[in-house]
Amino acid sequence: MKKIGVAVLICSLALGLAGCGESEVMVLTPYGDAVIRDEGSSSASTQTQAKQTEKEETVVQKETEGKADAGGSSNLIQVGFAQVGSESDWRLAQTASMKETFTEANGYKLDFVDCNNDQKTQLDALEAFVENGVEYIILDPIIESGYEDALQKAKDAGIPVIVVDRNISAPEELYTCWVGSDFEKEGVDAAKWLDQYLEANNRAEEDINIVTIQGTVGASAQIGRSKGFNSLLSSHSNWNMLDEQSGDFTEDGGYAVMTAFLNQYEDIDVVVCQNDNEAYGAITAIQEKGLTCGPDGDIIMISFDATNGGFQKMIAGEINVDVECNPQEGPLVAELIQKLEAGQTVDKIQYVEEGVFPAETAADIIDSRAY
Repeated sequence: MKKIGVAVLICSLALGLAGCGESEVMVLTPYGDAVIRDEGSSSASTQTQAKQTEKEETVVQKETEGKADAGGSSNLIQVGFAQVGSESDWRLAQTASMKETFTEANGYKLDFVDCNNDQKTQLDALEAFVENGVEYIILDPIIESGYEDALQKAKDAGIPVIVVDRNISAPEELYTCWVGSDFEKEGVDAAKWLDQYLEANNRAEEDINIVTIQGTVGASAQIGRSKGFNSLLSSHSNWNMLDEQSGDFTEDGGYAVMTAFLNQYEDIDVVVCQNDNEAYGAITAIQEKGLTCGPDGDIIMISFDATNGGFQKMIAGEINVDVECNPQEGPLVAELIQKLEAGQTVDKIQYVEEGVFPAETAADIIDSRAY
């Protein structure tokens, strides 16, 4: 942060004053007081006065800096975070990671806005960040498109924008970097796990009917996971994607879509839920239909995020595998900001580390999980 020093101007006015000797001059002290000094005073006296003046200037500067420090914000890096919303356990974990990282104790002042899955609210938040003069903007875009104007305003104001989690379709020169997950790889990893699972259970040659409960259509997680998983369909002629419908990453959405699938399709072998909350709703719908899911169930359940709730469902035998989407992005974003503060350049794409967790491993590692 920039400290505001006090420039103290000492004005010496050589004035011929009534009642004063010709060798006397009026001097303004750092506090604005007028004093009379004998122009013919000794050099030692002049040096003493200079030291006193320097001392007074130092006192004024320290008092001013002390007041700034007392305000609690002069040395803090101002960060604005426009969050998607609070629609899932994963989203809450991501928000917690940011809030725990960007604290005053760590040298930051965070302006956090929950945009409630409304893009207009998010665009308004970005505009407010620029108007308020934050030093960095963190953006988790609700959908990939529609942010060019807001990003241009930030660029014109000299404010670096770090995009997190979901991807954005804006020109790369409008934002500093992107931090998050390789969603397409997550989809590929889920399909590879299914391939290995079917092989291990002597079902590799069976006709496998699959349905997908997608996330919010247009969100990069939905796009990437769908593309990644579906890219392996062509190499498995016996895998049939019956349907794909959006559950908006919510438990209610997962329940509604799964209920519709069960009413429409008599034989479903695999359900792919693009986040844990959708899986919770889908599990309820399956059980209400008198069916089961999980390692010993009627239906194979694949989920994404690998939250604590997802692990609990695996331990309960209701989810077969959970592909991780790591929400702990705060520390990496802070590391990037510190590099930018130091004048360094950063790579445009920054991936967080992630894994694939089958149900049989859940009980052994759940206590080591941070979310």
